[in-house]
Amino acid sequence: MKATTLLALLMLRLLVVPLAASAQQPAKVPRVGVLWERTPPDPFVAVFRHGLRALGYIEGQSLVIEERYAYGVVDRYPALIAELLDLNVDVLVVSGTNAAQAAKAHTSTVPIVFTLPGTPVEDGLVASLAHPGGNATGLSTRSPGLTGKQLEILKAAVPQVSRVTILYHPVMPFHRLALQEAREAARALALELQVLEVRQPHDLASAFAALTAWRAGAVLALSGPMMGNELAHLAQLAAAHRVPAMFIRKEFVEMGGLLAYGPNWADNYRRAATYVDKILKGAKPADLPVEQPTTYELVINLKTAQALGLTIPPTFLFQADEVLR
Repeated sequence: MKATTLLALLMLRLLVVPLAASAQQPAKVPRVGVLWERTPPDPFVAVFRHGLRALGYIEGQSLVIEERYAYGVVDRYPALIAELLDLNVDVLVVSGTNAAQAAKAHTSTVPIVFTLPGTPVEDGLVASLAHPGGNATGLSTRSPGLTGKQLEILKAAVPQVSRVTILYHPVMPFHRLALQEAREAARALALELQVLEVRQPHDLASAFAALTAWRAGAVLALSGPMMGNELAHLAQLAAAHRVPAMFIRKEFVEMGGLLAYGPNWADNYRRAATYVDKILKGAKPADLPVEQPTTYELVINLKTAQALGLTIPPTFLFQADEVLR
């Protein structure tokens, strides 16, 4: 009897020990794949990581971030997305429309969080803002009429301007809508428009030569990964050709550009961390509404204005959210 009892206890122990060991196995550490569109160091990288830390994630312990940089080259997106998916990431984080479209073309199952698309519904990223309906969701950077508002602000800052050049990239889907808005606003503001295509960084020099020959009074550069990667170059060309320039991002003004008007992009990357957190905790992208900007910031570089010989109306300075002196 004793031998039989001892054998039974031994067999029971052999069954229980593997189960206990299995129960103590560490939980799988989630992997987040991120495609950064611009050149490192990208200022938004730190913002995104800070957002995750604020939610309690410790990189290397409770979260692994796999990242790739496109250096402002849209054609690199598909290969970089494929590399990230090969790493079996649990969530993909991308920036603008082209990157999000590349991600959706490669996977219909891995959740995608986008941060900067201008028109996610029109560009086929989601079924609707309230109900995305697929594997992608996130944050947009545009609301209807943004480009028209930018021209209105440009005219208010430089009242004497009558000719404005718009720099656009034909690969950017939302630029079609932006140009339509610009033409409508130009008619209301009695502005003549010159529209110039800029595909590569080296196209900027020829574009400024063309707008100078046309005697443009100001230039508005539409946002995109290539242009975002060339903000310092854009500001330098504008200064060299002595033409007031506007972009959507505050960083452009900090680099010497005259004006910026648009949503706070850094805030989008911070809020993107919240989407990642919800998805890792079980939420489906199809059920997470796309957020649109609710606040915009107007920034002006007064030192640049003085260098251009411009007198900015006091009422305009009063309306600015930030004036760099």
